[in-house]
Amino acid sequence: MAFRFRPVEGAFFDLFAQQAQHLTVGAGLLAEMLADGADHEDVARRMRDAEHAADETTHEIVRKVNSTFITPFDREDIYGLASGLDDVMDEMDEVVDMILLYEVKSLPAELGAQVEVLQRCAELTAEAMPRLRTMQDLSEYWIEINRLENAGDKNHRRTLANLFSGNYKALEVLKLKDIVEALERAVDAFETVANTVEQIAVKES
Repeated sequence: MAFRFRPVEGAFFDLFAQQAQHLTVGAGLLAEMLADGADHEDVARRMRDAEHAADETTHEIVRKVNSTFITPFDREDIYGLASGLDDVMDEMDEVVDMILLYEVKSLPAELGAQVEVLQRCAELTAEAMPRLRTMQDLSEYWIEINRLENAGDKNHRRTLANLFSGNYKALEVLKLKDIVEALERAVDAFETVANTVEQIAVKES
């Protein structure tokens, strides 16, 4: 049986849970952005609001670390986890922003599968963050995120193959490739978060 010698500062866990909830909102907005007939300007505005809210939560975690004498786990791990969660939101925000700025009217159907991966990753991350309090039952989380990242890699390769199939004009390929790569980075960023959680759990076990 493991004993914890550090006092439990509940605010950190609440903030991580809050940060992960921002990601579920962001993933939902991303799915909405890809839907037929979506009001891209409205979705992009709401995504900016969600990204700003996520930034505020990240800043609050950093302020909390800087003002807390004894943290529930290592400071560098707290910074790393907060930064990793923030990176996911930034990547999803970038995808939405590019769809708006590039004035993309038609998106490859394969992108929907990648957004579904992101939504599932966001759900799993939101479910996992509250379990940091006890460090229990987290292994299934990072194992499943790794599986989803592998599925995302396959989606990524299929989408690129479609882009370079000759069905798209050169300028469309350039625009869509930027969007496809940003989606891939978002999936990778979720895996980075899961890896950070695994490292924390191993240290604290």
